[in-house]
This record gives sequence, structure tokens and C-alpha cells, in this order.
Amino acid sequence: MSVHLLLSAGRGPQECAWALARLLRRLETDATRQGLETHRAHTVPGDRPGTYRSALIRIAGDGAETFAASWSGTLCWQAPSPYRARTGRKNWYVIARPCQVDTPRTTFDEADVDIVACRTGGPGGQHRNKASTAVRATHRPTGIVIVVDTERRFSLNRRIAMRLLRQRIEHGDEAAERAVTTARWRIHDELVRGDPTRVERPVRSSR
Repeated sequence: MSVHLLLSAGRGPQECAWALARLLRRLETDATRQGLETHRAHTVPGDRPGTYRSALIRIAGDGAETFAASWSGTLCWQAPSPYRARTGRKNWYVIARPCQVDTPRTTFDEADVDIVACRTGGPGGQHRNKASTAVRATHRPTGIVIVVDTERRFSLNRRIAMRLLRQRIEHGDEAAERAVTTARWRIHDELVRGDPTRVERPVRSSR
């Protein structure tokens, strides 16, 4: 089992990108401790070295979804700014959300298409009215139905129907991919500062 978790500094200051890098390492350490594997599928670096504006993490193993849920929401890294010594602010916020990365592609197979010969009205002459040359093609997995009666021959209408079905399915897959990408980008604007679901701090070294 695996799940993808997107961490984003949103539109926050450079300290948020710094906080994201530290939260990311803390998450990876926590995952390893729980027997899970993590992989940085994609990262966007911040303006400062070693910082990230966003990071897409793949978490795999038993309990991956539960683990991701424990790291979802508004995360807070509580520490003084490393860049502005005079600022009194110590809370730096990051948003984390599970997200879908890939959409399944629909495999088009003519064996999944039900073809029915039918008659249609309209222009076309006496031959079209008497013969069932039109085609009703139904793609069973998706329920898409195409009716073609542009040609006088059944075989030609069948060929056109198959081509149109394939195009409709491909366009549907492309639309689904765009929707997934759009949903992922919206996460960057969902960051709400305050009331974090998780607060992390630097580990103090013992002497």
C-alpha cells in the first residue's frame, strides 16, 4: 500500500520553506521508525540552500494511509528564524495533504464494444430507410454510446464508431489527468496559519 503526501510552504516567507525541509526530515525519520518507506517523488527548492517550497512524498508499507493522515493538515515548525534575528515570530506553517498522482488509463479493446445495427431517420434515400446500416456502439466499461449513420454501408459506420469511441475515451482520460493536476495545485493555497494539527520542534541536544 502506498500514498502520496504533498507538503507546501504556500505563499509563506522563506522561513516556511526552511521549516518544510525540517518537517520533511522529521516525517522521514518517523516513517522509518514505523517500518515505512519514503521516496521524494518531486521537490521544488526554496530561495535558500537546503529549503523547499514544496515536496511530494511517496509513503509505502502497511499503515501508510494512517501514517499520512497523522501528518496531514497544518504543520508547525516551532523555532526562531535563522534569517531574521530580530523577529519575534517562532511559528512557521506548512500544509500537508494526501493527493492523487496518477489516474488509471482506460485500455480500449474492441471486444468491450457492443455493436448493434439500427435504422435512423433523416436524409439518405430509400436504401437507408429500408436497411439497418446505422451503428450503435456501446463501450461497456465506460458506458459511452456512439451512434453513426453518416455512411450508407454498415462496415464504414462501424469503423467510424470505433474511432469516435477511442477518441472519446482518450479525451476523458486527459480530462481526468488535468483534474488531478489542478487539485494538487490547489493544495498550495490551502495553508491556514494557526491551529496546527501537528507541532514539531528542534531536538535539544543533551549534555
